[in-house]
Amino acid sequence: MIIALSGGVGGAKLALGLSRVLPPEELLVVVNTGDDFEHLGLSISPDIDTVAYTLAGLANREVGWGRHDETWSFMETIEGLGGETWFRLGDRDLALHVERTRRLRRGESLSAVTEDLCRRMGILQRIVPMSDDPVRTRLLTEEGWIDFQDYFVRRRCEPVVKELRFHGAETAQPHPTFMAALADPALQGVVICPSNPFISVEPILAIPGVRDALVACKAPVIAVSPIIAGRAVKGPTAKMMTELGLDPSAGTVAHRYADLLDGYVIDNADMAEVVSIDARVTLAQTLMTTMEDRETLARTVLDAAAVLRRRK
Repeated sequence: MIIALSGGVGGAKLALGLSRVLPPEELLVVVNTGDDFEHLGLSISPDIDTVAYTLAGLANREVGWGRHDETWSFMETIEGLGGETWFRLGDRDLALHVERTRRLRRGESLSAVTEDLCRRMGILQRIVPMSDDPVRTRLLTEEGWIDFQDYFVRRRCEPVVKELRFHGAETAQPHPTFMAALADPALQGVVICPSNPFISVEPILAIPGVRDALVACKAPVIAVSPIIAGRAVKGPTAKMMTELGLDPSAGTVAHRYADLLDGYVIDNADMAEVVSIDARVTLAQTLMTTMEDRETLARTVLDAAAVLRRRK
């Protein structure tokens, strides 16, 4: 079994690669839910949906999120009625949010709803939220505290970030499937996907018990750097690191995970940083632009995990 910790687009790319080189029953994807929020009365889980659409072959290939077969009649109509349009919900995507909201209000857990919806989309791998309890990422900016989606979508990451908090994390319970898998002697490795460490991975690590379980885990823990030559492949990772007083580099991300890592995969362009990283480093092409790239990187990560298992 392999556990992959994932945020949205970047994490979903590697999760897809892993799904194509592993038998379905051997992959568990644990997804950040710190981005979740309510919009237009609906419960939205952006990272879960991105991972699910990606593994189902339904994701918009140009942007990596949403559906590729989308139409926008709902947004056009609500705009004409004076409604909020800053967070765009396509017609087919909207159906998923309506059904999720209905079932959550009926008392089902987020993980139960996610499992069933994934099954109906033809996904054979297990995708679970990091917790069934609500955790919400908030950012302190020069304008005060703002919710993550206001920062990320409405404001397009423009405000300067000074601090992050994960509200609700201190009382949340990690998903039991996740914790059981970490303690399973059959576990072959934990992969921290190349997602933003601050807003995609650290919300997962902030839940009590998760970080300790990863440290105690007998299987190797391997992260893939989301930074290539000082720049993020996608999203505000490098911008946020600079604003938080951190050098936007693969090495800096490795130091964020230092107590967890057995291995670290960085891009060939960052070869000079190997000496500063206190983990077994694997050099690879980490930019995933094609399906072959995704599969190749997945195999590289699995091979690195195999080497580390033999060393342990």
